[in-house]
Amino acid sequence: MSLKVLLVCGTGASSGFMAVSMRKAAKKQGLDYQIQARSEAELENYLDETDVIMIGPHLAFMEAEIKQTVSGTNKKVILMNPDYYAMLDGKQALEHLQSVLN
Repeated sequence: MSLKVLLVCGTGASSGFMAVSMRKAAKKQGLDYQIQARSEAELENYLDETDVIMIGPHLAFMEAEIKQTVSGTNKKVILMNPDYYAMLDGKQALEHLQSVLN
């Protein structure tokens, strides 16, 4: 089964680069992850088709609101770490994702 991951940032630009980096890392590890990026304004349009929401560190103030939005579902909400986010390190982002899932 494919895991659907949605990266959320302000405009979708920085998370778009992170999504590309994470897709490459997932492919190297043979993981069936569908990783896409959207702006926070588009989040609600993609909730139904998402298993995990990863939030850009600059949107930390939205974490509680997003968790509230998905409460009662089995969707995970993860606040990305500024260290790997700033470097667009998809491998570290993937490791963070997997540590939360396990």
